[in-house]
Amino acid sequence: MPGGLSGAIGYRRELAGQRRRVLRLGLGSLLGGAVGAGLLLVLPAGAFSAIVPVLVVLGCVLVVLQPTISAWVARRHDGSAPADGAWWVWPAVLLTGVYGGYFGAAQGVLLMAVMGIGIDETLQRLNGVKNVLASIANAIAGLVFIVVADVDWAVVALIAVGSVVGGQLGASYGRRLPATALRALIVVVGLTAVTALLLG
Repeated sequence: MPGGLSGAIGYRRELAGQRRRVLRLGLGSLLGGAVGAGLLLVLPAGAFSAIVPVLVVLGCVLVVLQPTISAWVARRHDGSAPADGAWWVWPAVLLTGVYGGYFGAAQGVLLMAVMGIGIDETLQRLNGVKNVLASIANAIAGLVFIVVADVDWAVVALIAVGSVVGGQLGASYGRRLPATALRALIVVVGLTAVTALLLG
């Protein structure tokens, strides 16, 4: 969660003017993260292990195809996709929040795939929204775990420091990338996560 929040702060200029969008989609991430954390507490640890790599690969494919799919969506809406997102974006963000609260790996890839296709906005501005949404899902899941589970705070502190630094560095460099390069980076991160999951 600290990494996503740090990244969101780094993307604060891109977030300007998106308050309504963040609040609307943030509610989906909040509810989804809570459900995902609850599922993690009641289901076996490996319940979704087989489908996670498939979801991440699907997200990577959608990110690659996003320009083509977005153009098709725009044609169906007389030149532009709905500025506040197609009707299915909110439930898709909710489901991504469930995934994030339960598992979390490459949650950002799935969010970028959903928003990139369903919302008429630049990739960089959507990346800022993605950081906020992922932070919300992770934060609510983290709060659930703090209440019901034993937490190793020393490990949490180390992860938090590393993720804050990483979030700032990622925002600093990511904001300078053209859309094509950012899209390629998202895919690389997703495929790296899939490889780690399969080898782990």
